[in-house]
Amino acid sequence: MKKIILMMIAMVVVLTGCANSTDPSDAYKDETPTQIYARGKALLLDKSYNEATKRFEALDVQYPFDKETEKAQLYLIYTYYMKEEYSLSVSAADRYIRIHPTSPDVDYAYYMRGISDYYQDMGILERIFAIDLAKRDLTQIQKSYTDFAELTTRFPDSRYAASAHQYQIFLRNVLADHELHIAQYYYDRKAYVASANRAADIVAHYQGAPQVMPALDLLAKSYQQLGMRKMAQDTRAVLQYNAGSNSAYMPD
Repeated sequence: MKKIILMMIAMVVVLTGCANSTDPSDAYKDETPTQIYARGKALLLDKSYNEATKRFEALDVQYPFDKETEKAQLYLIYTYYMKEEYSLSVSAADRYIRIHPTSPDVDYAYYMRGISDYYQDMGILERIFAIDLAKRDLTQIQKSYTDFAELTTRFPDSRYAASAHQYQIFLRNVLADHELHIAQYYYDRKAYVASANRAADIVAHYQGAPQVMPALDLLAKSYQQLGMRKMAQDTRAVLQYNAGSNSAYMPD
């Protein structure tokens, strides 16, 4: 009997929740598109992101072709981001890019997609403390790097290009460091072919990253362990040429 009562209470709660939920197509139906948009923007400026999001979503559903809707779709990217709903922010940015590829504001969508991809799988501890990102799964980091690279390539004169370029440098170094960790892991386990391949990839694909020098050093050591003395010697020569006065990477 007690079990039946609990089930009935649960059903009432579910039904009540359904009754109280409002479909975006019915929300603010007595307001004009301009009123929905204006109030949403005011809420956004007031940092009331939840309410602002509801209004922009409703505008998108109720008036998909209204002149204010395109701007509301752009604001949705930002409000989702500020609510730390990064996957929604990425989806909103993707949608904006797809629907408005020639918009003068599309570079902003590319930029916010890059930032949201960066934060998407990053927990609060990573955001607060200096945790080594290179030792994490870097799927989202790679996506973020690609987003910023696309922005700087497509829109080199964008107001967001300089910031995107700085993100690219940072993310490139994180990706290179990740590859260096893997190369060192293989070397420590005497998998010299694998360590040489990883180190060579760093040299080939991450030019300018600080990890190129230690990668060259590891590549020379791997060749030496494989008995490839000429390759090791040539790599040491390249390393010496680039090291200059940096004794840390002078030949042994």
